Amino acid sequence: MSDTEILMASPLADADWPTFGWRVDVRPALAQAMAAGRSVALATLYRVEGSAPRGPGAQMLFDGDKATGYFSGDCIEGDVARHAAEVLASGEPRHLHYGLGSPWIDIRLRCGGALHVFVERIVPGSSAANALLECGEQRQVCLWRSDGLQQAVTVGSGPALTFESEPFSFARRFDPAARIIVSGGDPGALAMASLAMQAGFETVLVRPGGPETPPPFPVSRYLRSEPADALDRLGIDRWTAYIGATHEDHHDLGGCLAALRGKAAWVGMIGARSRAAGRLDVLRAAGASEDELAALHLTPGDPSLGKAPFEVATGILSQIMQTFARIGADE
Repeated sequence: MSDTEILMASPLADADWPTFGWRVDVRPALAQAMAAGRSVALATLYRVEGSAPRGPGAQMLFDGDKATGYFSGDCIEGDVARHAAEVLASGEPRHLHYGLGSPWIDIRLRCGGALHVFVERIVPGSSAANALLECGEQRQVCLWRSDGLQQAVTVGSGPALTFESEPFSFARRFDPAARIIVSGGDPGALAMASLAMQAGFETVLVRPGGPETPPPFPVSRYLRSEPADALDRLGIDRWTAYIGATHEDHHDLGGCLAALRGKAAWVGMIGARSRAAGRLDVLRAAGASEDELAALHLTPGDPSLGKAPFEVATGILSQIMQTFARIGADE
């Protein structure tokens, strides 16, 4: 059976167009299933040999015929889904081995490596699942520990993933969801918020005194308060990025100062280079340190992409993504 036939024959509802792979954080889907009282199957990529589209720690969540996440970009997802359905039915965890050395020679990996996946069932009311979701709500780093039958969550950091072979168990780190806060309401700010949401970030749009009606595209949250007040309400951490794009210094500078003092991962403000020196002087007068000012991006983005809203937004989002990637590697 070819890779395409495997995908098309899978029990996934959206196998024809696998947009489920856009969503790599399984926690939102887990929360929905737990709230509805449904069991789910969690598949974790715990070992990679050779090259692969995703590394150890990548996960998929299977909720009936719906999935979240991906491992290989169509090579194995359909087969993992079938095993997940059987794990859901029996409760018995499974180890799956694809690629080099696999018993399933008809399932080939285009990258030529090997993937080792562990599939376990999570039942409604699971204390470990509830603890994982609570840590996410509190924006705490935690570890999911499991041998497939005993599952637990501990608060604290560690490597992205570790595992023991005999007897098998693994620990997978969960960081707070990467979050982008955009202040503004012009086409550029809206493009930034829309693109961030499509890219899978927790996205908050802040528009001081903005319309009571929500924005015409999905966002995680819409606030109409001053940026500094919104950031104080939301709480800032190193998994948060802030971009001031109201083009009004009395809004954006307050938001930038709050984000800098909260140790946000990335802080930027859209505006002409000619205004940069004056803005820095205002922030100094407000008590910003030189170290804080050095972390501020006053002309973010990539000018070579152009000046249209989505061109500017793409350049800024690229910088933010690079910052979050470094944080994930360093954690």
